[in-house]
Parts: sequence; C-alpha cells; structure tokens
Amino acid sequence: MTQLEGVNMSIQQQIEQKLQALAPAWLQVENESHMHHVPPNSETHFRVVMVSSAFDGQKLIDRQRAIHSLLKDELASSVHALGLRLFTPEEWQTRQHDIPPTPNCRGGHHS
Repeated sequence: MTQLEGVNMSIQQQIEQKLQALAPAWLQVENESHMHHVPPNSETHFRVVMVSSAFDGQKLIDRQRAIHSLLKDELASSVHALGLRLFTPEEWQTRQHDIPPTPNCRGGHHS
C-alpha cells in the first residue's frame, strides 16, 4: 500500500496527485474503464493528457518513462492500461489543444 492509498484516495486521485511532481500546466486524468470489459466502477484503464515544461527537450519515450516511474505502484497493481498524451507547452499551443479520441477497446465495449 502506498502512502496515498492510506488516505482512501481513488486510483484516479492517486494518479492526479503523483503527477503533480511534474508541475503540469494542464493535467487531465480520465478513467476510461467503462469503455472496457471490466466490472462497473472499475479503475483499471486511464488516459492522461499532460502539458508540462518538465518535458522540454525530452523525447517521447523519456516522457513516458517519467510517468511510468511516478506511477509504478499503480501500474504494478490495479492499473491495466494507461494511455499517455504528453506535451510541452509549445507543442500544446501548436496543437491548439486538440487531442485525438481514445480508440475503441479491441476486446469490445462494455455497456
């Protein structure tokens, strides 16, 4: 159990809290578990959209490694899938805040 789990935070809240270490200018954490074959109210599939100057000069793989390092406990236990969209402030401005939607689950949609 992590220190954050001890205060009864949801997995989503834990992710949001831990990602604050990268001082995001924009952070959106979405629980997309309802789009997958999981029980109702699951917290297993997440999408993170993050803008941080901490990513300046980093390759995408290095940005992803930084996130995975921060979320290693969640990824080792409850989180099954983590979609990452990671941008520098300049990249975010260039994209005009346009983020493609998450693709459909290959295992089918859970209604």
